[in-house]
Amino acid sequence: MIRKLLRKVFQRAALPVVNTEPALIPVAQHGVRREQLSPVARKVCTVLQEHGHKAFVVGGAVRDLLVGHPPKDYDVATSATPEEVRALFRRSRIIGRRFKIVHVMSGPETIEVSTFRASQVAESTETDEHGRVLRDNVFGSQAEDATRRDFTVNALYYDPTTEQIVDYHHGVADLKQKTLRIIGDPRARYREDPVRMLRGVRLGAKLGLTLDPAARHPIREMASLLENVPAARLFDEMLKLLFSGYALKCLEQLREEGLHHGLLPLLDVILEQPMGERFVRLALENTDERVRQDKSVSPGFLFATLLWHEVLGAWETRKRNGEHTQPALFAAMDDVLEAQAGKLAITRRIVGDIKEIWALQPRFDKCSGKTPYRLIEQPRYRAAWDFLRLRAQSGEIDLALPEWWDRFAHAGHDAREALLAEATGRGEAPERKRRRRRRKPAEADTAAVDAS
Repeated sequence: MIRKLLRKVFQRAALPVVNTEPALIPVAQHGVRREQLSPVARKVCTVLQEHGHKAFVVGGAVRDLLVGHPPKDYDVATSATPEEVRALFRRSRIIGRRFKIVHVMSGPETIEVSTFRASQVAESTETDEHGRVLRDNVFGSQAEDATRRDFTVNALYYDPTTEQIVDYHHGVADLKQKTLRIIGDPRARYREDPVRMLRGVRLGAKLGLTLDPAARHPIREMASLLENVPAARLFDEMLKLLFSGYALKCLEQLREEGLHHGLLPLLDVILEQPMGERFVRLALENTDERVRQDKSVSPGFLFATLLWHEVLGAWETRKRNGEHTQPALFAAMDDVLEAQAGKLAITRRIVGDIKEIWALQPRFDKCSGKTPYRLIEQPRYRAAWDFLRLRAQSGEIDLALPEWWDRFAHAGHDAREALLAEATGRGEAPERKRRRRRRKPAEADTAAVDAS
């Protein structure tokens, strides 16, 4: 009974006024041409419109085009139900329980198609005791759908046929004024979906927008609501944040707003340590630069850097307690990743990449015998070496070590032998000598006599 009452209170507070008279902004004013859109997104809208449905490119893609950012993906909003959309596209599937949507596939591209959603009403929307929406598949009008969106700059609808932007909440004006404003009552909207607090930080950093005071003020006191969000969803949002091209700025803003606690354990402590701060900053700056240059980025590598100083601290403690180097490292890795798993559901594949990068670090200390030859053949050698160089650049280890490995990896056979001799200070690595004596005792004895 109490739970039902809480739902009604939160949902009524969350319900902003529906603006049924949107601004219709012509292409002469906004400047976005249909040719700038993905051909697949245009095709999806065209097919839906030809079958009598309303269909618009919506949200982030429209926002990014208006500010000159190339969109990474496209969403379409339509009056058609998920079943009607599914029937029109052969390569499509309905997904989701919380919100049913349709993925329409064409080549490597996937367009997310959602049906206009109705304004929230207590009897139709399932929420938890904090007001977070658990399931909501009641469909409505375009005006109601616009009201349900989070920020005004995301409530923009672009019609590829007319090239008009339909703007219900003055999102275009907010973009021009560099303001990020939430639709409706911020407190109620954050209860409805706490991830909106993270999204506000990410969009503000990415687009250079200032969060509206009314939207910013409740964040610090409501940050604890993120503890109720499923770990997998938090992980997806953190990936978007870290690979936005503005990860460093985003994390700094997270700390400022009090949102970093629990997302990356002890991140605030790490950033207060001189060596840890430099290490994390270098990693984030490198990732941001690669994203802006449209180069590939690795979630495994980035999470390995963000959590490394926790692993390093636990590893050093275990070694001081008498544990051997490699077992101590693996135990420290497991401890840190298990502690992280409760907040962010890092996928098994990414965890595997993280562990491989960490596990190879002690092997870089062995610059003799067969070890260097084996190490450079490892599939994760390059990522592990990049990680090693980052450690050196932050001051954790001597820069000479990654430089030696770089020369060794790119050298010919004779040059490699010379580098091994340089590292060991002898004419040949001890391990190779012992093996040669076992295999060819006669030759080894002759060599010993000649040397004398």
